[in-house]
Amino acid sequence: MARDKRIYEIARKYDVSSEALLNILHELNYRVKSPMSLVSEDMLKAVERKFSEEKEAVKKEYRRKRKLIEARKSKEEAKKIVKKRGKGKPGFRAGPRRGKKVTKKRRVDQKEVTENVKKTLTQMTAKPPKRRRRHQETEEVTGEKLKEVRVSEFISVAELAEQMEVKPTDVITKCMEMGLLVTINERLDIETIEMVADEFGFQVKQMAEYGLDQLEEVSPGEEEPRAPVVTIMGHVDHGKTSLLDYIRESNIIAGESGGITQHIGAYEVELPQGKIVFLDTPGHEAFTAMRARGTQITDLVVLVVAANDGVKPQTIEAIDHARAAGVPIVVTINKMDLPKANAERVRSQLSELGLVGEEWGGRAVTVEISAKTGQGIDKLLEMLLLQAELLELKADPNARATGVVVESRLDLGRGPVASVLVQNGTLWLGDPFVCGMVSGKVRALIDGRGRRLEQAPPSTPVKVLGLEGLPQAGDSFHVVSDERKAKEVSLKRRQIRREETYRRARKVTLTDLYDYIKSGQIKELRIVIKGDVDGSVGALSDVLERLSTSEVKVGVIHRGVGTVTTSDILLAAASDAVVIGFHVKADLRAMELAAKEGVDIRYYDVIYEAEEDVKAALEGLLEPETIEIPIGLAEVRAIFYSSKLGTIAGSYVKEGAVRRGCKLRVRRGEELIFDGEISSLHRFKEDVKEVSSGFECGIKIEGLNDIREGDLLEAYEEKETKRKL
Repeated sequence: MARDKRIYEIARKYDVSSEALLNILHELNYRVKSPMSLVSEDMLKAVERKFSEEKEAVKKEYRRKRKLIEARKSKEEAKKIVKKRGKGKPGFRAGPRRGKKVTKKRRVDQKEVTENVKKTLTQMTAKPPKRRRRHQETEEVTGEKLKEVRVSEFISVAELAEQMEVKPTDVITKCMEMGLLVTINERLDIETIEMVADEFGFQVKQMAEYGLDQLEEVSPGEEEPRAPVVTIMGHVDHGKTSLLDYIRESNIIAGESGGITQHIGAYEVELPQGKIVFLDTPGHEAFTAMRARGTQITDLVVLVVAANDGVKPQTIEAIDHARAAGVPIVVTINKMDLPKANAERVRSQLSELGLVGEEWGGRAVTVEISAKTGQGIDKLLEMLLLQAELLELKADPNARATGVVVESRLDLGRGPVASVLVQNGTLWLGDPFVCGMVSGKVRALIDGRGRRLEQAPPSTPVKVLGLEGLPQAGDSFHVVSDERKAKEVSLKRRQIRREETYRRARKVTLTDLYDYIKSGQIKELRIVIKGDVDGSVGALSDVLERLSTSEVKVGVIHRGVGTVTTSDILLAAASDAVVIGFHVKADLRAMELAAKEGVDIRYYDVIYEAEEDVKAALEGLLEPETIEIPIGLAEVRAIFYSSKLGTIAGSYVKEGAVRRGCKLRVRRGEELIFDGEISSLHRFKEDVKEVSSGFECGIKIEGLNDIREGDLLEAYEEKETKRKL
């Protein structure tokens, strides 16, 4: 009886690696542990069936391509025939019998022939066209609809590739062809997603939250004017938060690490002319998604540009976000109190971006201010209220409250806390609500100054207590009729999210095995991120993942809001990961467990510092670069034979020096004969370490006996240097 074969023997038979065959068996639900595991008869048949199916798929694809090529040839021949027949005169036959009258013969309609060729082609291949401009034409001819891909705003390139079941490298290549430079972990907006998916023959359908149609209802009363929501945007250190400080008569910057805003905040300001709600967004490039959320929930954008610095990259990015959201922009030229302030230069730079000020005959409102001295602040507030009147902003205070989560955090004494901007209706104490995938009941409402409120009318930012879980920044907020309905909707949304995550898990096919094996060569730095608020955690995760290259990558295996707990340490220990605490610390039990398990915990308050440390760690994972340093050149002038050592090359050192143990190349004319190293070096009968130029020596080359007179010996050393990202 023949013995059972092991996995590595079967892998050798099919010319694949043992790890690849293990992945296939795991996909087929067979529990095997190592390449030494035995393969049963059923497992062997299943593997053979898998390989045969893949072969058939390849053959089918080949036949399909052959049919497509033949169809194209027939199309070209049909065009030639139509073109040739069209040259004859009406009523006469083209060809050698020209001039003989043809009776009762229908003329060939060139348009009809072209339509028939198109129909034939679409019947032979069901592959949809790639260009958006052909969508309507294809659906009219074939009656088929394009494949749909359901996505949400700001998904990454890798997630989009999974949805379309293509390689991320193909998506990146297509983006480069379209003039977009993206990385595998970079988030894309919905317009870019639509363009890329269209190139691959997919139609994008943006996902709406479950139960949104049930939660939204017609306003029962009349709408009333509401306060405008104003977002302050601009480049880092151009004075956005300083401006808000002056308006609120507070000092927000003092509470921010590194002097930059790393959270998105909502603040309410009472003025004699009315009320204004301000959103302060970070200016650092890491917080792109947070700034984008600010424009999605705002009515006006105040673009802050420093008069001494001018337009910067984040200034342009803020303008793009505001235009994409269709929000009016009010330009404030800050730091006019400085000697180097030049407002006209700023206006000139903005005009090149399409923001032409009223002083230059355009429509953009520009106000010169100084957040330090208060110059022009009153005029700015007046212009904001005037713009709000023109927009005629209204909301129904009698409806059930709806809004959006500006930020969320886990408070040790209060539990999950969400900063919510009420957009319509009035939020009351005790209201049941649905917020993203969590539900709850309002236990407390707290305004920006820490005061408890009984109600929150439209355009009011409040901190909401009473959530069952922690929502994500940007989630919608809806008050519902009862708690039972709220829990039902939130539970269903969580189930849908789990199903989507499960569907995104791709099965392993033979065509993917090489990529899986090749990806094993990439070194990975695994990280667990915990932070104080959800928006900052997402921004830090995006920044760190963008540091990945083709050789090393950052893998964020878990991220969350709250202190570092024992579960985070256990996950890091099992995954050989580093734990990063952003504005949070580890509890006592977690610190003890980390010391026991040898898990490294790093604490950061500024995003730059975390980025620099992780970049340095990635550089340590890179393979060092080997540099070749030539040290000498010798010529073989005599050959000696030794019973103990073998062939010895009697050589004369012409340049530099020859050292024992150094690398050596042997060249015979233009041909490279050997590349090895010197095993022994003699000067007369003495064993020496080095022989300088102008002296003779005997050289024994490790592993080479075929030495001839006239051969050149090139001595060199290899030095390893640390690489940079």
